[in-house]
Amino acid sequence: MAERGFLIRGARVLGGAPRDVLVVGGVVAEVGVGVSAGGSGGGGVRVVDAEGLVLLPGLVDLHTHLREPGREDAETVATGTRAAARGGFTAVHAMANTFPVADTAGVVEQVWRLGRESGYCDVQPVGAVTVGLEGRQLAELGAMAESAAGVRVFSDDGRCVDDAVIMRRALEYVRAFGGVVAQHAQEPRLTVGAQMNEGVVSGELGLGGWPAVAEESVIARDVLLAAHVGSRVHVCHVSTAGSVEIVRWAKSKGWRVTAEVTPHHLLLSDEVVRSFDPVFKVNPPLRSGEDVAALREGLADGTIDCVATDHAPHPVEDKDCEWGVAAMGMVGLETALSVVQRVMVDSGLLDWAQVADRMSVRPARIGGLGGHGRPVAVGEPANLTLVDPAYRGVVDPAGLVSRSRNTPFAGMELPGRVVATFLRGTPTVLDGALTG
Repeated sequence: MAERGFLIRGARVLGGAPRDVLVVGGVVAEVGVGVSAGGSGGGGVRVVDAEGLVLLPGLVDLHTHLREPGREDAETVATGTRAAARGGFTAVHAMANTFPVADTAGVVEQVWRLGRESGYCDVQPVGAVTVGLEGRQLAELGAMAESAAGVRVFSDDGRCVDDAVIMRRALEYVRAFGGVVAQHAQEPRLTVGAQMNEGVVSGELGLGGWPAVAEESVIARDVLLAAHVGSRVHVCHVSTAGSVEIVRWAKSKGWRVTAEVTPHHLLLSDEVVRSFDPVFKVNPPLRSGEDVAALREGLADGTIDCVATDHAPHPVEDKDCEWGVAAMGMVGLETALSVVQRVMVDSGLLDWAQVADRMSVRPARIGGLGGHGRPVAVGEPANLTLVDPAYRGVVDPAGLVSRSRNTPFAGMELPGRVVATFLRGTPTVLDGALTG
């Protein structure tokens, strides 16, 4: 008999007391104790033993580079969504810096359709703010919003919208349809030749420094602009203590500002750059230990709204080279939840309900994804992630399902493992392995 549903038996929903969760017809049909596998419509229900496991709403990533179209040697929508499912994600936002750039309705619809065909998670395209990411002319924001992809997040990520007039116009434009501009905060003139964080380590290594003020000055300007026009701005990959303080101040004013932090900025500091291993080269760069501590505190107290992976796959030839010419970026979809468990949960800074808030509820709300980030409750879409928090394993790049292997966590022991992922009740991962 074909499986018509799943009974997740004895899962700790949001880390709480064990509950049984029955999934039928793509939705949560029943939550309780002693739920029958034959309930709510009869047989054909597969039982999943979830004793000791934590059940979360499916994770949502606001910041994923799927590389397609144009750089399929690094990643495709198909391989990237498989990696996402393996990491517990049921939805990802695909950034616009593809070839061609996702600055028209045609390109965002292409990415959206590729996501629908992959079947492993929902793909919500992010539209470019400016034509060609060049920062001079607004892209077709309205056309992308009205397209089949229904774009609501716009970003020139990889480049900063450094022109204040262009940024103001973008904020005014997206306000009309409830959109948000996601800013890659980097004043370009302050980062010419930058190779790593500007500080003690860069001075000792003789590498060009990327100063904190290059990020903080843009964030300060943009929160003021957002307040002035009454629009929403989202700060991508916050990396400095000063940036956290600016976001905290803006939120205290009641301004419509949100922010994200990456797993690698939560765990790693610029000390690892002493190895000169290009796997640690990223934009924004890994910062000081003091910055790392501030980011953790900001995520814990809610100043930083969410964790976003900034999954940036690169083929081996772009990373297996000298530091100075290596590409910037790291893969992160498959290890994000484990890093958050190590840094935030096992340390007591967040509980599992707060992890669900930071990795599902808030990113879904920011991105406007109504079917994701929902409670594990009767009638809700069965976008779910089942996690084994007791698991411990060493990260092996060869074991990743992403097309690229540039993980900064290679050889590191991390806790937690995604046992199952359900996309509207259909398993994309079961028993820790991708389904067919």
